[in-house]
Amino acid sequence: MSLLFLLIIGIIFFVLLIFILSPEYGLISIIRRMKKEQTRELIEDALKHLYDCEYNRVDCSLSSISGNLSLSKNKTAEVIIKLEAMNLISSGENKISLTSEGRSYALRIVRIHRLLERYLADHTSIQETEWHNIAEAKEHETSEEEARKLAAQLGNPLLDPHGDPIPSESGEIPSRKGIQLNKLENGKFASIIHIEDEPKEVYSQFSALGLYPGMQIYLVENSKEKIRFEADGEECILAPILASNITVVPILEKEQVKESFKKLSSLKQDESAIVVGISKAMRGQQRRRLLDFGVVPGTIVRAQLKSLSGDPTAYDIRGAMIALRKNQSDLIYIKRI
Repeated sequence: MSLLFLLIIGIIFFVLLIFILSPEYGLISIIRRMKKEQTRELIEDALKHLYDCEYNRVDCSLSSISGNLSLSKNKTAEVIIKLEAMNLISSGENKISLTSEGRSYALRIVRIHRLLERYLADHTSIQETEWHNIAEAKEHETSEEEARKLAAQLGNPLLDPHGDPIPSESGEIPSRKGIQLNKLENGKFASIIHIEDEPKEVYSQFSALGLYPGMQIYLVENSKEKIRFEADGEECILAPILASNITVVPILEKEQVKESFKKLSSLKQDESAIVVGISKAMRGQQRRRLLDFGVVPGTIVRAQLKSLSGDPTAYDIRGAMIALRKNQSDLIYIKRI
């Protein structure tokens, strides 16, 4: 074996040794940091779950934390022991509660999460069903200073896009009002103020129906089998257990649900109409794009040209030809001229 070969082997071994043992960049150091960050994420996720239980006035237990974090009960018990050692929780008689320090910590994470969702809704074109997962991943990486800057950039919003209140920087948060949709009486008008975004499969159904906070509805039927209601001129049917994930505030009939205007997509070729509003379901960059095009109440639009499939359609808006997909024109309300 040549001396050069032995020298090369020695250099490679030395480099590997440095890579493994380096206190700052070595493999062992990287593994330790990953474990530390993973532990912090588990702690923060557990605190969020405990806060949700407290806010919704339900008891929290080892089993509920285990299910929420998708951990074994043994691993969950380790997290709980660590939380107690940090004076973030107190436990007893099969019930776990937040201490004042734990509640403050939980509210910081909740604030960051909801600010991130507000940003994703208003400033990106990311699908609404993905907002929660992205915010879940980013909340552990966002500092309080970054959250403060984000809140200022967004105009210090009070609600996230699902209708959940955003805690203030000092940790103040209003109590939730309203009733569950499945408790609304037949023949009553109401306004949706909150839609639960977990689990994702359930929220996807609400998204597919086009439901959003601020939407006004009329309850047609409330039975043990189904909840049937009208929203934006469309009939929606939900199982009662799903309807319990939607919070509404009853409104007086004399206040009237928004007049049943037509959708821009209903215009036939060469027909004209006046824009009367844009659905709150139209968010973020798409909404700003429409406003930039001049799609505001009072604007006259004309269906100029339809594609062979009928989608998209080209509209004459303030002298410019704008092509819109049906899923966009469905969210623009008009009154025919």
